[in-house]
Amino acid sequence: MGDIARVREVNVDDVRKVVAELAIHANCFIGDDIIHKLEEGREEEESSLAKNVLTQILENARIARECNMPACQDTGMAVVFLEIGQDIHFVGGDLYDAINEGVSEGYIKGYLRKSVVKEPYTDRINTGNNTPTIIHTEIVPGNKVKISIAPKGFGSENMSQLKMFKPADGVDEIIEFVLNVVREAGPNPCPPVVLGIGIGGTMEKASLMAKKALLRRLDEPNPDEEVRRLEERLLKLVNELGIGPQGFGGKTTALGINIEVFPTHIAGLPVAVNVSCHATRHESTVI
Repeated sequence: MGDIARVREVNVDDVRKVVAELAIHANCFIGDDIIHKLEEGREEEESSLAKNVLTQILENARIARECNMPACQDTGMAVVFLEIGQDIHFVGGDLYDAINEGVSEGYIKGYLRKSVVKEPYTDRINTGNNTPTIIHTEIVPGNKVKISIAPKGFGSENMSQLKMFKPADGVDEIIEFVLNVVREAGPNPCPPVVLGIGIGGTMEKASLMAKKALLRRLDEPNPDEEVRRLEERLLKLVNELGIGPQGFGGKTTALGINIEVFPTHIAGLPVAVNVSCHATRHESTVI
């Protein structure tokens, strides 16, 4: 009886409402951690053109915030991360249906661009409501539900890469791979970028870690000291590439680099780099 008493019921309609609100808010409000990094970049830039570009990016973010308008015309494909307490019982319908309904409602109500097509390689007809949603679920202790939404534009998503390294390859090879990803991307992902990097696991685990890494605030240090040093080293080297804001040259090619690691097989070393633009958007809440 004690175990049953701990179970908490959550109506999926509450999830739908939260997702709809998050979809709008995430697209219109750039996080203050991103804003601070943009301001720092502007202060450090020596090029007047680079300074001007960062000023315009900051002004765009201000207008979006004050007018409750999308910060970018590409309001992305909605990616939802769920951390579900194991003592939660969902009632009132299907959880994934509720999430898709919430995304649809938010994108329609918020006048956000609908960018999802039903068939990826044939007629590519728009679904009209920006669904289906990409949903990742994790079961955690407790009786709370954390919902995070990360609208992902494809100007940056298309620049992302995965490489299956040999176990004998080392940190220097990984660093060169990341630098090549940024070089090849050039101005296409609307730099300054944020890089999410996943190292280890399997092919799909590395890619998922790279995407999830983008949820971490840029002012939140990596708890692993060794990984934190790698993040700092990579950020310095990426910014030395000189691509600069919007590709016009400068010292601010990246605002931050977040890395997640996971154990892997003795025969493998997967590394995924998820490239995100200066408007790296995400919003979370707990119910």
